[in-house]
Amino acid sequence: MQADSTFSEITESRRPLQIKSSPVRRAVRRFANTMMWVLSVGAALLAVIPLALVLYYVMSRGLHLLGPEFFLADQPAYGDTGGGMRNAIVGSLILIGLACGLGVPLGILGGIFLAEYGNNRFGFAVRFAADVLNGIPSIVIGIFVYAIAVYPVARANPGTGYSAWAGGLALGVMMIPTIMRTTEEIVRLVPMSLREASLSLGATRSRTTLKVVLGAAKGGVITGALLAIARIAGETAPLLFTALGNNFFSRELEGPMASLPVTIFNFATSADNHWNALAWAGSLVLVFIIFVLSLLARHFTSNRMGAK
Repeated sequence: MQADSTFSEITESRRPLQIKSSPVRRAVRRFANTMMWVLSVGAALLAVIPLALVLYYVMSRGLHLLGPEFFLADQPAYGDTGGGMRNAIVGSLILIGLACGLGVPLGILGGIFLAEYGNNRFGFAVRFAADVLNGIPSIVIGIFVYAIAVYPVARANPGTGYSAWAGGLALGVMMIPTIMRTTEEIVRLVPMSLREASLSLGATRSRTTLKVVLGAAKGGVITGALLAIARIAGETAPLLFTALGNNFFSRELEGPMASLPVTIFNFATSADNHWNALAWAGSLVLVFIIFVLSLLARHFTSNRMGAK
């Protein structure tokens, strides 16, 4: 009996204390919870309202010009009506393709190196350089590419220099740090057990990294690449110093090439009202491209999280 009494006392002492809540305290907690909910919703609306207003204004000014002619015709001459932005849209796609050819492989391989082999001083230096490059203004990158790729060519062959190659180089350099840092973080999230299982079956470390680790992290890597493309899609400053622009349709990579951001800039600052309207339509197309890329990034991110 004494043992049962002692056990009962110990059990009672280990029970969590039940704090009686008064009606006033419950009312205060409910009020605080409601206030925090209201503040959170208000903050979300403050972030969404400017975006909605921008989309509404751009659509109201440029949606009426989006038709077959806008996508199939080149830009009109100053003072003319009609025309479109076929040369600028195709030029932007070419420049983005050239940038991806440089930025995506280097960014992915650099991110894999930092995640798998970068736990040393050299890896710290590369990581620091990528962070610094990611914060450099795009116009500085444009001037740098102008100095190394445009000016020497123009000096050797007067009348040349500006080219799609230089524009793709500038945009590709801007893509590298974003893809590199995203790939590094995603690869670090791959469980170590996958690496150990592959190595235990006789695979080399390089094969394990490329086949197993990169395969498991492909959703996040694709997301990083899409975010980098969305970042460079609207860049104007580096293209003014490299690809320059072109009033006509051209697929020559050795010469100046039109792009949506540069054409929008030229049309928006013009005194021609029709060019101004085309600038709004081009802005709407550019916003739509970035919107689609963002949706794709969300799609791959959701798939990766769902796979976990």
